[in-house]
Amino acid sequence: MSATIASHIELNNQICGGKACIRGTRIRVQDIYVWHELQGLSPDQIVSDFPQLTLADVYAGMAYFWDNREKIREQMENAEEFVEEVKQRHPSRLQEKLAKADG
Repeated sequence: MSATIASHIELNNQICGGKACIRGTRIRVQDIYVWHELQGLSPDQIVSDFPQLTLADVYAGMAYFWDNREKIREQMENAEEFVEEVKQRHPSRLQEKLAKADG
């Protein structure tokens, strides 16, 4: 990791489960990727929505993502699979009540 990016990105097992995040925050690199690439927010909009970030943080986050995209996408997929497993094991009580009310 370049010194410039390293000054913005933190990897710490005690923060965000060891996932790459913006130094001094709990905002993960994957969050910046989702906001910018998937939701279409500009870097300026992200900084406006999260004033604890700087434009340099956002750009460093995106650079880190693209340098490590396979690993980060794998982490995102694993998290989605875990959520689905939990949903299967522990169905929503609200959904069960609504189904009974409709039936």
